[in-house]
Amino acid sequence: MPITNFEGNTFVAFLDISGFKEMVKHQEKAWLALDRFYQLGYNILRRQNDEFPRVDGLFISDCGILFAREGNSVQNQLSSLLSKIEKINKGMLEEDVMLTTSIAFGPFKYQERIEFSGIEKNPVFGSAYIAAYLDSANGKPAIQPGQCRILMENLPNEVIGFIENGQQEITRRIQRVGTKHYFFYWNVRSPHDIEGFIQRYHDSYNLKYSGMLKALKGEND
Repeated sequence: MPITNFEGNTFVAFLDISGFKEMVKHQEKAWLALDRFYQLGYNILRRQNDEFPRVDGLFISDCGILFAREGNSVQNQLSSLLSKIEKINKGMLEEDVMLTTSIAFGPFKYQERIEFSGIEKNPVFGSAYIAAYLDSANGKPAIQPGQCRILMENLPNEVIGFIENGQQEITRRIQRVGTKHYFFYWNVRSPHDIEGFIQRYHDSYNLKYSGMLKALKGEND
């Protein structure tokens, strides 16, 4: 089903396949990752039925852009978007593929244009999209594989309270990290699991660094 036009303030998520440039060196692996990414996104967004607010999205190359349509509150827009992001991330993880996800709030516009044979124009505009994209590409600190983070800039006060007070199950798995972001820990079952996950994730980087040292020194395991 085509995406209908949208213009307004909302949450926009920019998803990106981690390590895709390396995957391209092995064309079959890259193709399988893209096929899974597109199909998973299509299936999850198609099965919303009468869910409100609805989340729409488009997928281009190794990236996806998701946005929440009008809802009865910005809090529900965020919840609906996060639930779709969680499903997509978990589905890709089953294929041993990790994503990064940056989310921003602000003005966003999607406009469907007339299509000609061989040409398709679907312009995407708005500061929310630009902020999400720039955070994914050049944000500080650099986003790491598997991470999903929400830019704090421009968040409405009611959304900050919604997150800080853990008013829904999904927001209880969000924590503030640094001065610019909230992190959504989509991979844990409860907030009590977050600390253990963070430690394991940190340990994995220490092991990677240790392996680099051994390689440079010509040591074997």
